Amino acid sequence: MLERYYVRPRTADRIRAHWLGTAIDRYVNWLGERQASQSTVRQAVQALVEFGDFARVRGANTLEDLPTHVEPFVSQWIEKHGAWCRSAHDRTVVHSHGRVPVEQMLRLLLPGYVGTTRRVAPPFQTAVPGFFSYLREERGLRPQTLHGYEHHLRAFEAFLQRVDASHLPDLSPALLSRFLTESAQRLGPGGMRGRSGTLRVLLRYLHRQGVIATDLGRAVPRGRGYREAAIPRASGWADVQRVLASVARRSPLGKRDYALLLLLVTYGLRAREVTGLQLEDIDWRQAQLRVSARKGGHSTIYPLSATVGEAIIDYLRFGRPQVTDRHVFLIIKSPFAPLNHYVVSDRAAVYLRAAAIQVPRAGSHTFRHACVQHLVEADVPFKVIGD
Repeated sequence: MLERYYVRPRTADRIRAHWLGTAIDRYVNWLGERQASQSTVRQAVQALVEFGDFARVRGANTLEDLPTHVEPFVSQWIEKHGAWCRSAHDRTVVHSHGRVPVEQMLRLLLPGYVGTTRRVAPPFQTAVPGFFSYLREERGLRPQTLHGYEHHLRAFEAFLQRVDASHLPDLSPALLSRFLTESAQRLGPGGMRGRSGTLRVLLRYLHRQGVIATDLGRAVPRGRGYREAAIPRASGWADVQRVLASVARRSPLGKRDYALLLLLVTYGLRAREVTGLQLEDIDWRQAQLRVSARKGGHSTIYPLSATVGEAIIDYLRFGRPQVTDRHVFLIIKSPFAPLNHYVVSDRAAVYLRAAAIQVPRAGSHTFRHACVQHLVEADVPFKVIGD
């Protein structure tokens, strides 16, 4: 694989002759599978060779010796290669060029190696270490749901730290009421229902574990929610067509986003349902689209619209990276991971704003509601729309 990035065979031979040559070669293969550019690979190899030389001088002889040398190497790397830096952003770039390839290689080759990560520990991890395991294993909550729990509980944890009340056994109804009152100033009815429900689950768990003497979950009010109580975030069909026409479809990004938007508009799919699509979910012979990542855990088969099919084909042929991942939609930069649902919503909002479409809380659901409205205006029975 090294010959793919270095024209001179002697250069590849010199890298393989390095005492970390086998590890570097394997890491380069890993980068190649993720369609990394030539400049990215060469830059990474330079950092790894320098890291190997640095660690060897300091007494490293095996891969297991390397983790203790990462931090000193990164400091030296910044000192050696950061003379040109004029801002904090410049230093961050240099820092990443030295640290990222080293830690990626060690994660690839050393089982259990973590290194630095931007992943923040779950809220209340120290005070209640088993709470998220309880949610995941006993209650069977999905990762997407756990993400919502983290969001609400992180706000509660920050509130308790701010009011100097982090000792959980001292929780009281008055303190909970103050937190919910402050939250109501920033959240809508739906957000408040989610925050209150999350808080009740935490309080019941604390009572079950003996952390608090009484079940304070009863002190958290239950907000009522009614179907169709709010005005849908829908746009007119003419506005939807204007948004679709505004997508620059000559670039890989435009081809991907156009196919995403068409799926939202044509089938009224949720963002998670779009990002969950796999290549095998599209039956080209039968002209069918299978959506398996539905909210209720079931799957649905739709007829594949010719317009949607053509957009997906255009993306698959000329926009999607040729990688082994089976998800239809990927991010456009290496390492080409599957697209997250919030990216779909963000991209939908970008195109709505670019087309000057004014809707409350622009996002992927705007197109979902527009699809329903279009079907209603076409006199499609409500039972058919619901199904």
